[in-house]
Amino acid sequence: FSIMIISSLCVFSDSQFESTTRPKDNELWKSVNILARQLKKKMRAFEQFPGPPGNWLFGHLRQDGTDFSIITKWGEQYPYAFPLQFGPTSIYLTIHHSSYLKTVLASAGANVLDHLSVGEGLLVSAGQKWFRHRRLLTPGFHYDILKPYVKLMADSANIMLDKWETYAKTEQSFELFQQVSLMTLDSIMKCAFSYNSNCQTESGTNPYIKAVFELCYLVHLRWRWFPYPSETIFHLSPHGYRYRKACKIAHSHTEEVIRKRKEALSKEKEQDILLKRRNLDFLDILLCTQQQQGLSDEAIRAEVDTFMFEGHDTTASGISWILYNMACYPEHQQKCREEIQEMNYYDITYTIDLSKIPYTTMCIKESLRLYLPVPGLARKLTKPMTFFDGRTIPEGRAVHISVFDPLRFLPENTAKRPPHAFVPFSAGPRNCIGQNFAMNEIKVVVAMTLKKYVLIKDPEHTPKMVPQIILRSLNGIYIKIRFVKNEP
Repeated sequence: FSIMIISSLCVFSDSQFESTTRPKDNELWKSVNILARQLKKKMRAFEQFPGPPGNWLFGHLRQDGTDFSIITKWGEQYPYAFPLQFGPTSIYLTIHHSSYLKTVLASAGANVLDHLSVGEGLLVSAGQKWFRHRRLLTPGFHYDILKPYVKLMADSANIMLDKWETYAKTEQSFELFQQVSLMTLDSIMKCAFSYNSNCQTESGTNPYIKAVFELCYLVHLRWRWFPYPSETIFHLSPHGYRYRKACKIAHSHTEEVIRKRKEALSKEKEQDILLKRRNLDFLDILLCTQQQQGLSDEAIRAEVDTFMFEGHDTTASGISWILYNMACYPEHQQKCREEIQEMNYYDITYTIDLSKIPYTTMCIKESLRLYLPVPGLARKLTKPMTFFDGRTIPEGRAVHISVFDPLRFLPENTAKRPPHAFVPFSAGPRNCIGQNFAMNEIKVVVAMTLKKYVLIKDPEHTPKMVPQIILRSLNGIYIKIRFVKNEP
């Protein structure tokens, strides 16, 4: 894992500016020079943390698939933490020590930064609003509520696996992530909305599905591309126009679903029929909470949108990398398959009892350790923070938390490890509220996939990891498959 303290600064040295001749009366140049000196002054917050030199314009990260290996090398060279620059606008403190992580995640003085900008839902809200919403929504992720979702997840997974039969018959290489992402989006809309989107078969024509994928792309783009962190510049850009258009489509769809559900729930007789006809879903829980606690329509929409965006993309990343690892390590894949084949269909599609697939669960956790679906979590410090070695980060900075051996997750090995050494769903009071939902879906998809297909590594396509809001591959995640022998 890594944690990064972000300071929205430009990183320029005096020598770099002085080496370029400009007229003294150039007001623009004067403004830039003043800004550079101000930013250099702010950078003193990182004086206690030596680190590698970076390019003043491009920084340290290149987004070419080599970033993770380079950061790992620097982590060995600079103990505990080191500054990391991304572009000309941001500088991070990359932390690679579990005690530092514990200090940040357990602190009440670190609020989440909003990289999504799709509404002030539970992910990015702060203070009493966050505390109130977290308390109200937690019952919605109780085991009894999540249990019926497993069947819906299995239905979505079956659609995807049926589509893969063509690849199994030809052993043709294919890209995982896009198809898995459609499957998780289909699944989460069934669970959150009781809405059958048909997105796995209509992904190219459904305007809502197209808007969701457009927003995911634009959020990644804005977060990474200078000068889009500027609200004004992004708003005036062509990408800003596309973003607002996609937001309008997505929000209109969510509002229409909420409106229809409210109409149904407002009629007592229809409400009884509705709850008998299907399982209680996330939207039902929100609307019941609205009646009891007075949540606004805007707050409900923000929570649904947050659950949608955070839930489908992150889980898709986790599942894709897990299946890729299974293809890379056939001996572990076979052990998982043997364990899964001892389960009956009901166990897989209705319960996914963790105790019945311990080795598969360890492989899932090992993949999450190697390929963390969310390589960065952002926190803004509301008070100074001092780490165990005495080094301090001042108030106002932002914190960005950014050999295959599943046996490291045996109970006896886990007991020896610091609790903050493995945090795939974050930790502390702001840990992921949907982690049980995500783990259920991961286990369902992995179990169903390995029961039907043998996964084969494609040596011609090696993924190049790129840390965006979620962990992606620059060139896609490709595998080959064939039917398990007991399949026709």
